[in-house]
Amino acid sequence: MLQVQNIEKYYGSRNNVTKALDRVSFDVADGEFMAVMGASGSGKTTLLNCISTIDTVSAGNIFLDGENIAELPAGELARFRRERLGFVFQDFNLLDTLTIEENIGLALSLNNRDADKVQRQVQKVAGQLGITDILEKFPWQVSGGQKQRAACARALVAGQSLILADEPTGALDSKASKNLLEIMTQMNQELKATIIMVTHDAYSASYASRVLFLKDGSVFNELIKGGRPRPVFYHEILDVLALLGGDISDVI
Repeated sequence: MLQVQNIEKYYGSRNNVTKALDRVSFDVADGEFMAVMGASGSGKTTLLNCISTIDTVSAGNIFLDGENIAELPAGELARFRRERLGFVFQDFNLLDTLTIEENIGLALSLNNRDADKVQRQVQKVAGQLGITDILEKFPWQVSGGQKQRAACARALVAGQSLILADEPTGALDSKASKNLLEIMTQMNQELKATIIMVTHDAYSASYASRVLFLKDGSVFNELIKGGRPRPVFYHEILDVLALLGGDISDVI
């Protein structure tokens, strides 16, 4: 479980301070798929950066499975990211000089895992996402959809506690966006991955089971999908965005 407790984030000097996050609190249960939305400058990317340890909080605590991320020493941060977090990037970030299998298993290899164990883990997650047949190919030899699945497999392969995605559909066309969102839904529902996705797009957010809205660095509202169909949830998200003001042209 992820627990975010009264976190604050300030930038600037004493005479010119900007508060990016203002006492933000929420929990994310194991196996939950949560989207975070808000206008530009609302704090959503800062929030993700603090959870991922790319940035530090000015006050408050962030616990992942009982471990206080905010108090991790600098020397432990790289290990924590490799072992506990998975990332889904806009452009997939696959290395063209490595095979798909090597790309997926890279984090495990960096952790000095046994080569046979790495191969077994990669084969397992590749099978779950339907890409076993491309493992020996290089990224430039496979389709965009297969690259998406490979990037998602890499985020899952080490049994990471939490998957973080920052605008994962931002650089994709509508067909590729839909494919990626369906893969992430599969990761969540079938593989029980816990996912936090930052997005400005209401259509993308409608795939999540819950949406947290930020405004001026604070939690503004929250929607839970429950048993409602995704199109209904999508329109409810648009209604909240209308209350937030701005950015509506970006999400319709």
